Amino acid sequence: MAINIMGPLYLSAAAAIWGGMYVASKYALDVVPPFTLLFLRYFFAAITLILLCRHSKIEIMPQEDRGTLFQIGFFGYFLSIAAQFIGTRLSSAHMGAVITTLSPVFQSGFAILLLGEKITAKQVTAIGFSLAGVLVITGLPGEAAGEPFFYGNLFLLLAACLWGYYSVLAKKIATRQPVLRITTWGIIMATGFALLPAVSEINTWDAAVLKSLPVILSIGYLAVLSTTVAYYCWNKGLSLMNPHQAGLFFFLQSIVGSILGWLILDESLSFPFFAGSFLIIAGVYFILKAR
Repeated sequence: MAINIMGPLYLSAAAAIWGGMYVASKYALDVVPPFTLLFLRYFFAAITLILLCRHSKIEIMPQEDRGTLFQIGFFGYFLSIAAQFIGTRLSSAHMGAVITTLSPVFQSGFAILLLGEKITAKQVTAIGFSLAGVLVITGLPGEAAGEPFFYGNLFLLLAACLWGYYSVLAKKIATRQPVLRITTWGIIMATGFALLPAVSEINTWDAAVLKSLPVILSIGYLAVLSTTVAYYCWNKGLSLMNPHQAGLFFFLQSIVGSILGWLILDESLSFPFFAGSFLIIAGVYFILKAR
């Protein structure tokens, strides 16, 4: 019973935090370049996670699964989030929160290919409900106006694909590695990967903006909540649930992100948002009831 309750709770908490991440990153990206913001986010998160590992007496350096952990850091924490930041900058916080919720579809595909997982008719139905909700909210292809907006959505789609791949890798080694080690090692590597691109952006922005309280709060949210807390919750939830079921909770972030984009960034919401949100929640409810 504890697993049935805690798995959804961990995954829901992560999805809700990431929904707010699109608003925080959209604001910060107005003044901080994407790779610089990515580096700052991971640098402060890495320090926090290292301290947590020491406090919990967990060895950071893994003795096995180093290749898998490298892929988690590179494809999941670095490339996926970099594509997400670039896509959000070119598109919108609202679209960023919605399009990347396609990650569960990719996650289920990779789970079948890499883990040999079988997907049931109920799981397909639940994914279908939630995916339909995403399509209702975003509209059909071709409705987005402007070339930058189009390419921004492509980057967001790439982020969704890479995130699905990372989630399956994390699930694969969750029985052999502590969740805190998986999260910490991935973030440390992602920090290193982001350093060189961040250095290349030095002359493209004014570091004085880091003195601004809203920017500091945005970076703090991204580092502490969206990275340290949310990644741990997501990895923990993955270890407790089937990949097809776990991925459905990712859809919840589109609802949170869209509502916060409306409240804070004055992004408009329409009837399709509410209709799509209903379908997304119905999909999550369906799979929870089936469990």
